[in-house]
Amino acid sequence: MFIKKWKKRKNGLIVLLLLTVMAAVMVSGCGGVAGPTENGVEEPGEETAERTAPGKPLQIYAAYGGLQEIMDAFTQDTGIPVEFISMSSGEVLSRMRAEKGRPLGDVWFGGGVDSFMVAAEEGLLEAYVSPESEYIEERFKDPDGYWTGVSIVLVTFVVNKELAEERGIPIPETWDDLLDERLQGEILMPNPGISGTAFTAMASILQRLGEEEGWDYLAMLDENIPYYAERGSEPPNKASLGEVMIGISPDGVNAKREGYPVEVVYPSDGTAWWHSPVAIIAGTPNLEAAKEFVDWTLTERGQEILAFNSPRPSTRPGAPIPDDVPSLETLNLVDYNFERAARERDAIVDKWQLNLAK
Repeated sequence: MFIKKWKKRKNGLIVLLLLTVMAAVMVSGCGGVAGPTENGVEEPGEETAERTAPGKPLQIYAAYGGLQEIMDAFTQDTGIPVEFISMSSGEVLSRMRAEKGRPLGDVWFGGGVDSFMVAAEEGLLEAYVSPESEYIEERFKDPDGYWTGVSIVLVTFVVNKELAEERGIPIPETWDDLLDERLQGEILMPNPGISGTAFTAMASILQRLGEEEGWDYLAMLDENIPYYAERGSEPPNKASLGEVMIGISPDGVNAKREGYPVEVVYPSDGTAWWHSPVAIIAGTPNLEAAKEFVDWTLTERGQEILAFNSPRPSTRPGAPIPDDVPSLETLNLVDYNFERAARERDAIVDKWQLNLAK
């Protein structure tokens, strides 16, 4: 009798021990609630980390300035690790086409909106309407949620003030001012067949003035351009160093920040522009983390980080921006038809190469 009772009791203890171990494993697997760190700020628990970044860091294809600082801030705010590759919009599009159905990237961040439009048409993007997108103007986002603009790239004049003063030429404030005969050989612009900046500037002029008057204007502007640069960074660099007086450039604020004697002009008769979007790559296995990245870039905090590290106006009204970055309300943005520009791109570039290329 004693032996039977002992076996029964022993079996009960074993079952109790097994149940205790199982419970401990379940609690450990769930992660629980993370405790506070030494500075009193709670860190994300294992459950949060697994939900936001299952198995690998968030992979981002990016065409944006200040990437390391932006990604570091995102990781600090969310706990989500990030790996990024910097490349042009065309390179991203080619890579996504090659990876279709088995994507290695999760997010596409920054670049030309026309490339995002093509990617959406080809089924390369995942539709996602962020709750933060309600604060973004309709003209800066895709109606079906395939991409959302995070910032505005502006086509500006980077003007060397010392050269302008030395030669007694007023700093140009409009596109018409660039036709001044005294500026012959003093304006540098990128090749529109290569540069999105130059193509957007040309297409904006043609849309604003009309085909005939627009091409007449471009022919007159050509008289003051000694050659067309092969890289978009060359015109502002040459103007900063005083090798030409004016460089047509995207933004241009960095040259001024670096201490060069330049003025950044946003043409009052029409500032050409495009929005730089963020989108989720179709088929990503890291969807929840990708959504969190999109959300973060559109918050006031994210927009502030973006504007500080890559000086451009924000698409979110009221988001904090540096003093040397203009708000959209102060600019005369060209009423630009992106779909039309995309349709006419090849014809415009071909006509330019035939008549104006040097």
